[in-house]
Amino acid sequence: MAAELRSAEWYSGDDRNAYIHRAWMRRGLPGSAFTGRPHIAIANTASDLTPCNAHLNEVASSVRDGIHEAGGIALNLPVVSLGETQLRPTAMLWRNMAAMATEEMLRGNPVDGVVLLGGCDKTIPALLMAAASVDLPAAVVPGGPMLTGTFRGTPLGCGTDVWRLSEEVRGGTLDREDFTRSESAMIRSRGHCNTMGTASTMAILAEALGTVLPGLAGTPAPDSRLLESAHETGRLVTDLVARDRRPSTVLTRASFHNAIVALAATGGSTNAVVHLLAIAGRLGIELTLDDFDRIGSRVPLLVNLQPAGKYLMEDFHRAGGLLPVLREVRDLLDPAALTITGKALTDHLDDARSWDPDVIHSRAEPVQEEAGIAVLRGNLAPDGAIIKPAAASPHLLRHRGRAVVFDSIEDFHARIDDPDLDVDADSVLVLRGCGPKGYPGMPEVSNMPLPAKLLADGVRDMVRVCDGRMSGTAYGTVVLHVAPEAAAGGPLALVRTGDVVVLDVAARRIDLDVPEPELRARTPNRATLDGFASPRRGWERLYVDHVGQADTGADLDFLRGSSGSKVSRESH
Repeated sequence: MAAELRSAEWYSGDDRNAYIHRAWMRRGLPGSAFTGRPHIAIANTASDLTPCNAHLNEVASSVRDGIHEAGGIALNLPVVSLGETQLRPTAMLWRNMAAMATEEMLRGNPVDGVVLLGGCDKTIPALLMAAASVDLPAAVVPGGPMLTGTFRGTPLGCGTDVWRLSEEVRGGTLDREDFTRSESAMIRSRGHCNTMGTASTMAILAEALGTVLPGLAGTPAPDSRLLESAHETGRLVTDLVARDRRPSTVLTRASFHNAIVALAATGGSTNAVVHLLAIAGRLGIELTLDDFDRIGSRVPLLVNLQPAGKYLMEDFHRAGGLLPVLREVRDLLDPAALTITGKALTDHLDDARSWDPDVIHSRAEPVQEEAGIAVLRGNLAPDGAIIKPAAASPHLLRHRGRAVVFDSIEDFHARIDDPDLDVDADSVLVLRGCGPKGYPGMPEVSNMPLPAKLLADGVRDMVRVCDGRMSGTAYGTVVLHVAPEAAAGGPLALVRTGDVVVLDVAARRIDLDVPEPELRARTPNRATLDGFASPRRGWERLYVDHVGQADTGADLDFLRGSSGSKVSRESH
């Protein structure tokens, strides 16, 4: 065990302060709990209002058992929990706050290490941002995906089929009663979305980064092996404390390289881009949008999962999970990246096998040859925008179309189904005011529903452009994360209905076909300006004043970088 535990700064000695710290924590603990045994926090995002994480108290119990078995003291630490489906105006508004609150609680309390329990989209990113900032020995236990639900004999992809079925209702090809009837079938069990959405993606990327017990990510929430691995993670973290293996020793540039490869090979969520950029920013690692294109854009898609493919997360786990995927692209990985086990990530790949080649494809027969996230630039996105070709329509990846502009999400909802809306299948839907500052919080609205009259004509995809995000469960030819956003003075604020938008993914371009002098002479219209957020107080005010743009991870400017675990002053 480590010669000097951090918690000893609170508990050792015979003065008044040490007495207070020990006495108020006794409550059944023996005296030996304060003499050389590591105190491990369980940062627990369980909440009934975060339904995907509601089972994490049970997972925490298994973590606790593992900590105790290894000689540690387990301490439940409820932290801010963000429910993607419930929080308004968007869970992304609160990611930085959750990270900041968790960081401060870990730093301010007498703990030597931490197990991070997350699942729903923003919870794992927030926990990793916090752990990177405070730099105490840490490991992640992802809560796992739900089991596959079926409706009328057909598997339902959580999220992906919401988008698909709701469009069929609007297009008149699905009865509304049947749509409602599918609701109880979609969410079959505990756990997060069972598609390769943001929750699944961030669990997998946490493993690719080296912060998860290898082989654990993707284990379904009701699977007893999740509890077994949670127990083992509790044991492991006590060893991390003994070896002083901190996030800064695991989360390196090599780790982020491997995460980008994993993101592409699994067809992961576009939201991972802002989360990985934010986590890297907490570590002082210079990760940029260009790294995602350079490292990942030409990696083959090997995982045949919705929304880019056919299957669901239960199938992915059955087929072998992340490790056989990484084995197929082993030559693209950086072997220098370590995991919390102390071994390199690549050392865990030797025995990995795909047990279903239709779910996890071989390198020789990929789902798609090149499917990583592409980074676009041009006069419409000077600082970059992204698109997920794996989830787009190939015929739209090179496209010219007339812009149909919406000044806010309210404007969009008010007009999109107007039968008199001047729009056709070749139009480009442009939505602004949805970036970090403008909304605020960068909501998942970029995959705009298509006009009802076009759905009725059989149209199922159009080019869409937005400064917001889209759900990782979503699909379509969507250009998102446009930076700078409209509310930060980006050119998106200047687009007018009728302007021609030119998309060329192969050339990595997104442009407005308007002469530069004319574009410079334009100013945002009143409706656009009125749609921007203007909070007067509280977190929203702090957020709007300090949030960065999507191309840097949308973190707060004063939270970038690490502050470490040191607390210099006593509390009494």
